[in-house]
Amino acid sequence: MKITLAIAVASLAGLAGLSAVAQTAPGAVQPLTTIAALDVPRYLGTWFEIAKYPNSFQKKCVANTQASYSLLGDGQLQVVNRCLLADGQTSEAVGAAKQQGEATSPKLKVRFAPAWLSIFPFVWGDYWVIDLDPAYQLAAVAEPKREYLWILSRTPKVDSASYQALLERLTQKGFDISKLESSPHTDR
Repeated sequence: MKITLAIAVASLAGLAGLSAVAQTAPGAVQPLTTIAALDVPRYLGTWFEIAKYPNSFQKKCVANTQASYSLLGDGQLQVVNRCLLADGQTSEAVGAAKQQGEATSPKLKVRFAPAWLSIFPFVWGDYWVIDLDPAYQLAAVAEPKREYLWILSRTPKVDSASYQALLERLTQKGFDISKLESSPHTDR
């Protein structure tokens, strides 16, 4: 799963402290806000994709989409995205992520291009944690233009009430939740 974090999972309502929103014309979408702070060590580990906006880099994934995050020696994160393909094979993409700004910044940049291309800004995609429950179990990740959206969970299934509450918060942030497609998980 290559997302704009994963260009990844992932994925984040109690910590949804919002940054200041600029005034815009009536009917215009407000700038996307993130959570107030991200505790990266708590975010590390495996996240299961629960739903996403369809995208070209995941079109071959049919089930079991997940992302695993681990700390690299240079302070960056390793991102490993996996999914099941229709032929039964597993697809895997390995990338890197780095925080933008201070150590608690919920804004990251991710790349899945080879490391030697890291000097070029265009290989890095935005990965913003926009909703995250206090227990770090359910997350939403997107990018500023709202073209990509992932709902991530620590487990392959999510409590219906928690999921519906997240969808309501995403709607308030200007996302069209009718575009979300569920990401199935099997026992394989």
